[in-house]
Amino acid sequence: MISYLSEMLSYPFMARALIVGTLVSLCAALLGTSLVLKRYSMIGDGLSHVGFGALAVASALHLAPMAVTIPVVVLAAFVLLRLSESGRLRGDAATAVFSTGALAIGVMAASLGTGMNADLNSYLFGSVLAASREDVAVSAVLSAVVLALYLFFYEKLFAVTFDETFARATGMKTGLFHTLLAVLTAIVVVLGMRMMGALLISSLIIFPALTSMRLFKSYRGVIGGAVVFSLAGFFTGMGISFRYGTPAGAGIVVVDLALFCIGCGIAWVRER
Repeated sequence: MISYLSEMLSYPFMARALIVGTLVSLCAALLGTSLVLKRYSMIGDGLSHVGFGALAVASALHLAPMAVTIPVVVLAAFVLLRLSESGRLRGDAATAVFSTGALAIGVMAASLGTGMNADLNSYLFGSVLAASREDVAVSAVLSAVVLALYLFFYEKLFAVTFDETFARATGMKTGLFHTLLAVLTAIVVVLGMRMMGALLISSLIIFPALTSMRLFKSYRGVIGGAVVFSLAGFFTGMGISFRYGTPAGAGIVVVDLALFCIGCGIAWVRER
């Protein structure tokens, strides 16, 4: 096992992929627990499609992809949250509108611009092995910001996740922390698109949390389990990709799905 890992790390592109993937998987696991418990599971899917649309437009206009995508996805997360809270559109309906609309805009922009080039395909289907040094630097900085904000506001996020009514009654600005959760999720989605692709990034947020919830009862236990399952799924999926030449994103999702099935099986046995 150690020799196999050493062989993987001997390739610079694999080392960069493992660094980026570890950071994104860690952030996705932490945020995924709150999103699943608050029934915001599909927000990652909607934001990833918005991200792809922004990338396609940036590519067609010859603009810096990340400089355009991050602000657009953060704004979309904020608007989605406000629409859901106002009751004008239910959360799932708002997500569906943004998801399909942004994807259509992205496809149109790509067809009118440079077409579905390799860079756009890598963001649509995932290509963590193509991560550059700049990608690693950006991922490291933004992941550090996400982790720092999450840990600093851990108690507040816990409160709005489990008992928002009580938190509001105590004078907490719950809307502010909803916005923080949405913004952090948007950042992680943009970072994860390079690794998983716009079509699969939501699985990185959902599966580890769901698996952990089958096995643990406490909030901290669920978070810890989600982190372990997320990292285990990532490294196992990358190992399969390296060994058999399969797409990395799809391999990670298949492993996450297998872990979820195992978790459901263990939970079923416990209940018997």
